[in-house]
Amino acid sequence: MFRKSKLTDGTANGQGKFAFFKAIVTGDPKPTVTWSRNNGDVSDPSRYQAKYDPNSDEHTFEMPNVMADQADTYRCLVVNEFGQALVTVVLNVIEVGFKKNKALQQRNTDENFTTVLKRKSKIRPKSEQTERKDGEIDPRFWELLLSADKKDYERICVEFGVTDFRWMLKKLNEMKEEREKDQAQFVKSLSNLRPIQVNPDGTATFEIDMDLLEPSSSIYLFKDGEMVPYTKELGEEMRHALRQVGKRYIFCMRDLSADDAGLYQLDVEDVTMFSTEFKVPSVDFLVKIKEVAAKEREDAVFECVLSNPCSKIMWFGKNLPLEQGDKYDIEVSEDKLIHRLLVKDCMVVDKGIYSACAGIKSCNAWLVVEADKDVQKGKKAARKTTRAGGAGMDLQKVAQEQQTKLEKERIERREQIKAAKEAAAAAVTTDPSKIPAAAEQTETPAVVSNNTHKENDPSKNVTGVMNGHAAVAAVAAVASAPSVAKSAAAAQQQETTALASEESSRADGATGNNQPHAVAGEPVITCGLSDIYALHGTSAELTVAMNVPSEGNWFKDGEQLNSTTGVTMTKEGNCHRLTIESCRDNDTGLYRFVSGEHSTQAKLVIGDVPELDEDAFHKFSKPVTVRVGQNAAFKMPFAPQESLMVSWFRNGTEIKDGGGVKIVKEPNHSRLILRDCLRTDTGDVKIQLKNPFGAVEATSQLIVLDRPGPPDGPVEVVETTSSVIEIKWNHPKDDGGSAVTNYAVERQQAGQSLWTKLGEVVADKTSFRDRNVTHGKKYNYRIYAENPEGLSDALETPDSIMAGVMILSGPPGAPKVVNASKTCISLTWTPPVDTRGQPIIGYQVEKRKKDTNEWIALNGVTDPIEDVNCSVRDVTEGAEYEFRVAAINESGSGDLSPPSAMVCAKNPNMRPCFKDPEDFVVIRAGNSARVKVCYEAEPAPQITWLKDDEPISPWINIITIEGMSQLVIPSSKRSDSGIFTIIAKNSVGESSFDIEIRVTDEPKTPGPVELEQTVNGKVIISWAPSPDQDLDDRLYYTVSQHDSNTRVWKTVADRLFTNTYTVNNILPGIEYHFRIYAKNDMGRSDPSQSPTWGANGNRILSNGVHSTAVSFERPPSILVPLKVHNSPEGYQLYMTCAVRGCPTPTVSWYLNDVCINSDSNYYITNSFGVCSMYILRVRPEDSGEYKVVAVNSFGQAECSTKLVVRD
Repeated sequence: MFRKSKLTDGTANGQGKFAFFKAIVTGDPKPTVTWSRNNGDVSDPSRYQAKYDPNSDEHTFEMPNVMADQADTYRCLVVNEFGQALVTVVLNVIEVGFKKNKALQQRNTDENFTTVLKRKSKIRPKSEQTERKDGEIDPRFWELLLSADKKDYERICVEFGVTDFRWMLKKLNEMKEEREKDQAQFVKSLSNLRPIQVNPDGTATFEIDMDLLEPSSSIYLFKDGEMVPYTKELGEEMRHALRQVGKRYIFCMRDLSADDAGLYQLDVEDVTMFSTEFKVPSVDFLVKIKEVAAKEREDAVFECVLSNPCSKIMWFGKNLPLEQGDKYDIEVSEDKLIHRLLVKDCMVVDKGIYSACAGIKSCNAWLVVEADKDVQKGKKAARKTTRAGGAGMDLQKVAQEQQTKLEKERIERREQIKAAKEAAAAAVTTDPSKIPAAAEQTETPAVVSNNTHKENDPSKNVTGVMNGHAAVAAVAAVASAPSVAKSAAAAQQQETTALASEESSRADGATGNNQPHAVAGEPVITCGLSDIYALHGTSAELTVAMNVPSEGNWFKDGEQLNSTTGVTMTKEGNCHRLTIESCRDNDTGLYRFVSGEHSTQAKLVIGDVPELDEDAFHKFSKPVTVRVGQNAAFKMPFAPQESLMVSWFRNGTEIKDGGGVKIVKEPNHSRLILRDCLRTDTGDVKIQLKNPFGAVEATSQLIVLDRPGPPDGPVEVVETTSSVIEIKWNHPKDDGGSAVTNYAVERQQAGQSLWTKLGEVVADKTSFRDRNVTHGKKYNYRIYAENPEGLSDALETPDSIMAGVMILSGPPGAPKVVNASKTCISLTWTPPVDTRGQPIIGYQVEKRKKDTNEWIALNGVTDPIEDVNCSVRDVTEGAEYEFRVAAINESGSGDLSPPSAMVCAKNPNMRPCFKDPEDFVVIRAGNSARVKVCYEAEPAPQITWLKDDEPISPWINIITIEGMSQLVIPSSKRSDSGIFTIIAKNSVGESSFDIEIRVTDEPKTPGPVELEQTVNGKVIISWAPSPDQDLDDRLYYTVSQHDSNTRVWKTVADRLFTNTYTVNNILPGIEYHFRIYAKNDMGRSDPSQSPTWGANGNRILSNGVHSTAVSFERPPSILVPLKVHNSPEGYQLYMTCAVRGCPTPTVSWYLNDVCINSDSNYYITNSFGVCSMYILRVRPEDSGEYKVVAVNSFGQAECSTKLVVRD
């Protein structure tokens, strides 16, 4: 930034003079300074020289022998990695003695400047942009200003480094007039320009209300000068949409990324209507907000931590933006990494999803509000002072670690920049020819820093001065803080003495490197004056340090000063001092010290510490008392003063305007309003009035009245007898701001839910005697404190109090073991013989592990077992236990029973058995196969798996845990099909189970289809079998039919195990199509298409006169042969085949060449050529070769297969 700048518009009276501009620049890391001009370059070292003084951080741009062609606008551009700043200055050169030339030159300059202002700045795509000169303003700057609110002007200027507000506003007004004229050609009005922003659903939008003259006008969207295609609605193919709702146009963009950052423009025809910039900060959530469960009327907190500092993020509640106000508090930590949203006084309607958006990143979480069930119907719940939610971790620690990481990265970047600069400097040092020789021969005047000025001499040089452009708010000025005279003078004196001694010690050996603008031996001001604020009656001292002893004069408001009474001017070595013994009002003014051609000046302001009116101070000091939920107001009047800062504090912490705090600051008073006060707001409230001369404070007290806190516990039992219980408690720690008037006492009998009010006691008594009690019964008590604001929360007795001495029951009978396993032992016992006159409520069971002395209660006295039996599940397998029981009555647990016999926690021995296993599993080839079998056995059995009675392959995995064994085939193949047997064997016995695993895949398409008609109305469909038919005995076929009348496909046959099918009801004149599908357990194959049948061909022609006899006689043939079977013993078996022949053949079944048609162990059928044989239970003797023989008068056909019966 420009800390100080001495550049203003100026005029050179005559050619050949010396002109220079100078500015002091600050920044971290140290910025790079570049000088340039509008028309022409400044690379000629004989005409332009840029110099830098490291002692004062002052940059000087010099022009020896100014010529007329050097009259121009000059720029000083300052850039570092965090931004840039720009200052412009105009230099006019006038030839002495020629007035007309001066007027002519001024007029030409004005005309050229107007022409520049009328020139439009258009955004061009990056591919068409030319490299801008140093100091040239980005065209986007003007586009953003034309659509921005006035409150954003300063931010935009700072971003683009523009510091000349007056020039900017003048040019902007002219551009707005031109733009409005162009817009009037296409629109009637423009309003409600809403810049682009990110929504909680992850989209970004900007809006504009636009009334078009012609609704058919073309609308275009541009991003950084390039046209953006868009749709009417957001869809999957295009990310950008422009939709219209009445006169409102809404631009939407989804799937946001960092590449979406840029300048977006909305044009109608060729005129820009609206421009907005979309920035995507490099930020993410280190800690995201988490779900919050809050009770009704409790505060809820959402917290998150960012990866980079961000001054503000967007908060949304149920898709609506949230702002700071009475309902919500938005907090940001000092390092801007931790962000919080406080939802105050939560109600059930506040339930929903809340989101936090930082750039294009977002996170969301639920707010769940639980209704207060204790509130009576029709009444509102009391306001709670607790907070629910939060991140559940130390956010400060996370933020501190991230801050350290960011700081480390910044240091590394600075070191890289420093190294690059040192390398560049070293390169220049090694090549001295690059240093301009003219720079060493040019005579330069000496200059000073801060408020030091050099006297102008028109006959020797001309100084170019900056106009008001450098004084805009966009450039932050760093000035020394004001102080009271004595401390300021002391500090200034120490600094001046140190600088003077350092300067004098090196005066003889000084070179141009330390003072590049000083001539050896010439007096120079090394430490100038600074502004001082002094109190009335105190002393003030102004000190100036020179590099060498020299004379000088002091001036006040332009008049020279002399030593008088109360004013002393002294000189000590290189230091000159002006001391005012007792400051008065007339000492205020502008003081200046002049030594030769050099001067420095500063203001001395005399004043007083702010004062408060005594009556107003006394009125403010009175305490302010309000009730919970009400507003508290404080007001302090004071006399209007300049530079007065007003601050408010609560309990020593400064409070700011926002949320539940409202601060009003007027010239003659200030007011503080605290809304919806809570009891915790009670404390001191302080106002501070501060000016450069000091501060004054006034303190008041805020008292917030509320219900008292609960009485202080615990409740003490003073006395308990068969007829009286006396209890005692302490006064509450917080009386709610007003004295407790009385205490209310309630009682509840143990085991019941009803509370009964016993009475009240006065506030100075903290005990109560309950005389209405029953001997042996237990009671609970709770006590309330009451003040004028209401009842407090209750103090409740932690344990029940018994009236009188305990009467315990006698012992029950010894427990007996009913059943025992490794996880549970069941017990039973008999009730006690002697109950001692008290009813039994239940029982308490205890256990003891063998080899230990500790008895452990399995249930509490307050949780009795009501029956005379129970199941103990808290046991360790293999351990031995014994148990005992005690009866429970109103007095408590009675005498213990004798212990039971020792019992071991283990299962009884049992033979292995399988629990509901599957006997058939189908797996798709290539997938992993997992077969899980659960079993029960004691002791644990040994598990063995077999495949087809053989050991399983090594690539098949077996996983066995207690009670379950699993077979895993990682990548199954058809060869893995077979009968898998699991065998479980232990000392009691052995069990086995067979599981058939079928590995298959979707069948392949059947072969070609042929159609044949032998009888009118019927068509025989035949097809070649699927290649998978021989591999899968569960494969079958499906036939679908399509005709030209219905034009739909319908299934006419399903589960066909043959390769032919006869279709009926085939009508002439209709086209038919057929599809044949192969199906199995995995699904259906692609269809095999038949040729077209009917309408144009494949018909049997008959004229009724000439007919030809058709013979259907044929020898038998096997359409579907028998398949190989491998069946376990005792299982059912089904064999089938298909036979065709005319006349119908006789079919016989053979086993090992022995006819079995008449054997009752086989059920044989023949249905229209489908021959089947069914065996209900397969026996070992059923193994062998089976053969089917079909015989008619034209021949015979046969097929055979084998059956293997496994154990």
